[in-house]
Amino acid sequence: MIKARFISNLSGLPALADDSGLQVSALGDEPGIHSRRWAGDVSDAERNQRLLDRLADVHDADRGARFVSAVAVALPRGAYALVTGELRGVITREPRGTNGFGYDPIFLIPTIGRTLGELSTVEKNSWSHRARAIRNVMPFLQVLLARA
Repeated sequence: MIKARFISNLSGLPALADDSGLQVSALGDEPGIHSRRWAGDVSDAERNQRLLDRLADVHDADRGARFVSAVAVALPRGAYALVTGELRGVITREPRGTNGFGYDPIFLIPTIGRTLGELSTVEKNSWSHRARAIRNVMPFLQVLLARA
């Protein structure tokens, strides 16, 4: 919300901003909004390995995780909306797939039996937490813009 309001006030135009992160239940919802920086200044592959190492002794049934995206829309006159989108899954024991980025190769969607790293861009966009948040914000955006 801070980012969206700042940009909207600065530009005099509607603004949209998001923050996203991976929450792993066995880690007390870490890494959360610090997902990119959680393991320090390392590559995606190293970050994934550090997460897998932290979960090495965690039983498969307890490897639940979710990607969460919060999307904020702000208008120059102060109207705003804040929504979320999420994708639930589990953390695999080893990376699978080379598509996407970040934690995609170790985030399994149980209902389809594939990781985000195994999905095409089009497939990923139909499942992603960001896409869900954008879909969730659309009705609010239409109302906010109609009032503007």
